[in-house]
Amino acid sequence: MNPVKVGLLGLGTVGGGTLNVLTRNADEIARRAGRGIQITHAAAKAYDPSKLSGLDKVEISDDAFAVVDNPEIEIIIELIGGYSPARELVLKAIENGKHVVTANKALIAMHGNEIFAAAQKHGVMVAFEAAVAGGIPIIKAVREGLAANRIEWIAGIINGTGNFILTEMRDKGREFSDVLKEAQALGYAEADPTFDVEGIDAAHKLTILGSIAFGIPLQFEKTYTEGITKIEPQDVEYANDFGYRIKHLGVTRMTDKGIEMRVHPTMIPHRRLIANVDGVMNAVLVNGDAVGPTLYYGAGAGSEPTASAVTADVVDVVRALTTDSENRVPHLAFQPGELVDLPILPIEEVESAYYLRMQVEDKPGVVARIATILADSQISIEAIHQKEPAEGDSTVPLVMITQTVVEKRLNDALAAIEQLESVSGQIMRIRIERLDG
Repeated sequence: MNPVKVGLLGLGTVGGGTLNVLTRNADEIARRAGRGIQITHAAAKAYDPSKLSGLDKVEISDDAFAVVDNPEIEIIIELIGGYSPARELVLKAIENGKHVVTANKALIAMHGNEIFAAAQKHGVMVAFEAAVAGGIPIIKAVREGLAANRIEWIAGIINGTGNFILTEMRDKGREFSDVLKEAQALGYAEADPTFDVEGIDAAHKLTILGSIAFGIPLQFEKTYTEGITKIEPQDVEYANDFGYRIKHLGVTRMTDKGIEMRVHPTMIPHRRLIANVDGVMNAVLVNGDAVGPTLYYGAGAGSEPTASAVTADVVDVVRALTTDSENRVPHLAFQPGELVDLPILPIEEVESAYYLRMQVEDKPGVVARIATILADSQISIEAIHQKEPAEGDSTVPLVMITQTVVEKRLNDALAAIEQLESVSGQIMRIRIERLDG
């Protein structure tokens, strides 16, 4: 049987890794797929030949649309990234009857509903395992391996840059800005790190996970997103004192009122396995009603880890080339007609426990007044800690852990506390997830 011909868009970090993996492991991949897989055409504006293998068998041009329009190619691998021209290229490939494999989480999160509808219409597959958590096969795990379960919640460290920064702050007591500069120097963070440190990258990925877990349309615009730029070394220290670690977590959960979709700094009990995932590594914790909690850990980025997921998707497509399009695994785990438009909860309606840090005057009655405001709002304090004032300083940090409360109620109480003359500045809050199975 003739090899399946593949067109590759992009020869950067992931594109180059994909070419190298497919070339190096060609025989093993063919054994698994049942047919050979050969990248015959590629499109790239620039690339480094010294880092690529198998170039002698690839026709390279700078015209991506020419690759998409080539009638010999059956599968397009889109590794350009971003929204445009990736969206136009993917839609054109689908229109041409070609299957698509992509690692583009922003594209899927923002335009996935349109892309999957087009793929359904034309009877082709769109695979996107590498769009979430790099080399960790989390899409397949939720969509196929856990198909017997009602997914209750997912919590994930799904951005390696943010995890590296928080790890360094905890282990070495460093400032956020200092670690960010190192992350940029090491290539973990872009020159403009906004997508990483403000949670946008993680929100793209969480949007996809939420849709696959609960059978809802992709709704990135409704995902609550909060970054880690306000985390200070003292917060990391206080969290440790209370037995927690701070992680930049993506959380999606089914509730009676609707579905939570949120990315924010989160305190996790240090005994949880996911709390001990450090550096640039990713981890996703999935809780199903039948299986209970399952943890998926590995490299969330990088050339060959991501290429591993891309290549696995290509193998899946090749295996399914002769399958009736109506009987393939659905893009978002549920058959298109079975998606449900459940409400996405605004962050004000989410219930959580909280870590609170405020700067207060060091005098009698202050703590009692704050406790009264919280009690009047039916917010219980689980733990409280007040540091000794620095020499010559009249204010001290007051740190507390609350029990679970609806966020809107907490917002009202904190607004009242911030009005007190004895409290200076804004109150720092970090949500707490205990992640019990």
